Amino acid sequence: MLDIQWIITFLALGAVVGFMAGLLGIGGGGIMVPTLTSIFLLMGVATEYVVHLALGTSLASIVTTSFASLRAHHQNQGVIWHIVQKMSLGIILGTFLATFFAAHLNSLALAIFFASYMAIVAVQIILDKKPKPSRKTVGKLGLFSTGVGIGIVSALVSIGGGTMTVPFLLWQNINMRQAIGTSAAIGFPIAIAGTIGYIINGWDSHILGSYSFGFIYLPAVFLISIVSFFTAPLGAKLAHSLPIPTLKELFAVLLVVLSVKMLLMIYL
Repeated sequence: MLDIQWIITFLALGAVVGFMAGLLGIGGGGIMVPTLTSIFLLMGVATEYVVHLALGTSLASIVTTSFASLRAHHQNQGVIWHIVQKMSLGIILGTFLATFFAAHLNSLALAIFFASYMAIVAVQIILDKKPKPSRKTVGKLGLFSTGVGIGIVSALVSIGGGTMTVPFLLWQNINMRQAIGTSAAIGFPIAIAGTIGYIINGWDSHILGSYSFGFIYLPAVFLISIVSFFTAPLGAKLAHSLPIPTLKELFAVLLVVLSVKMLLMIYL
């Protein structure tokens, strides 16, 4: 039986992750991975596997929210499906294969990669740099190759790929609304492929007994998902009345602080 303190902790994390994702349009992996790493260490998970468990659990938790986001954007005609179709095979391949690579890295190496990527994301958010549109759209091979790259990074840092997909689509002369919607649709196969990969690669680990399924901790996935599904719309609603640029800068600082905290916990 899961202790009540952990139930409350995972519910609270789901509330924060969903709300911030809706408010800022940024996936919850940046918050979930370092927070779950801290929680799992307190629960007694060995340092050797703690980041793997945090990455897998985070990706599995994103499945529900990414599907809800996909459906909402589709209903508002914000998804360019032929781009999703052409990128998805590369996305699935890159994400799935990267989980096998991640399984052979130690937790410190994964934590360093995660922290480095989050630092880049934070700088991008603060500077608000947008790519200059290109008049020429890449073909099927270009979309497939980009999908592979996005999938690889997404699996290693447990994100839906939005921080890479949206700038890429803007560079392709796609308007912001459709870039965000198409990126949301692409996030669903990333979450599915990553979840399957982390289940397979952690199949024999049994890190937290019968509650774990590969590198996925099922109670956390359920509790985080069920709350974030409801808090994401609240964040999206509030986004229309708050100074988003300032909030994004604060969020960027939070990402860096959480990542550094995770690094220190793993290293020390």
